[in-house]
Amino acid sequence: MVAAARKIVISGYYGFRNSGDEAVLKSILTALEQEGKRSGILFEPIVLSGDPSWTSGIYGVKAVHRMNMKEVRAALQESDGLISGGGSLLQDATSPKTIPYYVGVIRLAQWLGKPVFIYAQGVGPVHRKIFYPFIKGAFKRSMYVSVRDQESAELLRTMNLPGERIEIVPDPVMGLPLPIGAASKFPAGKPEEGELPKIGVSVRFWDEGRAELTGIADGLRKLAEARNVHFCFLPFHLPDDEAASNYVIERMGDVKTLGSKITMRQNEDPQAMLMEVGRCSALVGMRLHSLIYAASQRVPLAGVSYDPKIDSFLARLKVKAIGSSEEVRPERLAEELGHLLDDGEGWKREREPLIAELQREAARPARAIADYFAQKG
Repeated sequence: MVAAARKIVISGYYGFRNSGDEAVLKSILTALEQEGKRSGILFEPIVLSGDPSWTSGIYGVKAVHRMNMKEVRAALQESDGLISGGGSLLQDATSPKTIPYYVGVIRLAQWLGKPVFIYAQGVGPVHRKIFYPFIKGAFKRSMYVSVRDQESAELLRTMNLPGERIEIVPDPVMGLPLPIGAASKFPAGKPEEGELPKIGVSVRFWDEGRAELTGIADGLRKLAEARNVHFCFLPFHLPDDEAASNYVIERMGDVKTLGSKITMRQNEDPQAMLMEVGRCSALVGMRLHSLIYAASQRVPLAGVSYDPKIDSFLARLKVKAIGSSEEVRPERLAEELGHLLDDGEGWKREREPLIAELQREAARPARAIADYFAQKG
């Protein structure tokens, strides 16, 4: 039986070397391939990217420039539908231009008569209520709507989008697999003989006064004073996170004299970064996808919240943030990381059912899309 080919445009924050967003794209592509095989559909993705040649080279898919509207329109015109997501696309915290762009792509697809699928989006914050009717109108005309947390669903209901149309699903990255044939060098929480326990550190700039970074640095220093560890900094968004990591490293001082060490690992490939996280005994993270990576690899984690999306994800694991963008208490961070190192197995046992369920459900949007095209024939 020859699989039916379907061209599908994927719109999101792709091509900007942000490991979290690239992981979202890789997860969507993987899920579409798997669910397509199950349904007899061969998906041919066309990605809207900030760097089309890079995206094509990394993922082996067709890509066009997201800001070249002539190319975007042509891609939509030749396609069988549009996926909008995942990630935090519809929010105005970073820029008032973000929502008009993503809603504009959705409305263009709908104007061209293409079905639109909202894929595990994190909606909000939306401070400018002028955007409410635009988001509602775009979603109301979409074939399928899924969001990655309860808060996003509630915000959409505030916009008077019917609740029965909204499906709450896990972040797609919970379903991201390790590279084929690859495995961590040792199980999470169990360093190789002679190696120091490795703590992954994912930080970003947020508070102008650097309160959270100062607290994290001082907490890591306190941990190093209590035991020998390997701090592995993992910048998820280059070059900004590299600069934030260096800020923390400088503040920590020379931990080598205490018997600990510091390294930094940079990976633009999301699956390579997933492997790096999987080699950690514990992780402290600000970036949402650093925490998602850790959970998917059963690495005990401590999250620092700068956005409700962090608290929402941690709540699904029955974990509370260790601190916020306003304050991270060094003593508490050092104590929590020490506990995660000492009882990592207990942490994993308690959360295994929750993590397994999130991983099973991560492909639901791709399944719905594949079923739609299978039914159309």
